[in-house]
Amino acid sequence: MLISEFAKATELPVDTIRFYISKGLLKPERSAKGGSNPYELFSQEDVTAARMIRLQQTLGYSLREIQALNDAYRAGENSPARTVEILQTQIARLEERKAALDAALSFLRGKVDWIKAGKPDTAPQLEDYRC
Repeated sequence: MLISEFAKATELPVDTIRFYISKGLLKPERSAKGGSNPYELFSQEDVTAARMIRLQQTLGYSLREIQALNDAYRAGENSPARTVEILQTQIARLEERKAALDAALSFLRGKVDWIKAGKPDTAPQLEDYRC
C-alpha cells in the first residue's frame, strides 16, 4: 500500500509516518515507480509495526529504546527471557509513574477539598506528597 493508504490503515498522520521512516523505525519497500523519488510501499507487517511503535510510546518508551527493541526483534534476538526482562522493566517504570500520578491526584483532591471547605488552616502542601 502507498503512504496515503498506510496513513488511513494506521490512523497516523503522513508527517508522523515520514518521521518514523527517517528514524529507521519503519522500513517500507521502495518501488521501481516514481523515478528519482521511488514510491514507498507498506505491508500489513508495517501496519503492525506502526501500531507497536505507538503502543510503546504510550507505555513510555523513548524513540531510541523503540529503535533498539525493533532492531533486536528484526535481528531475531527476541528470546522469551529477553522479552520478559523488557516487559518487567517497563512494568516497573509504569508503576513508578502511577505512584507519582496517584500522589499528584491526592494533592489536587486535597486542595479542592480545602478550597470547598473555605480555606481553613493551612493549604495542602505539594512537598507533603511524593510526586
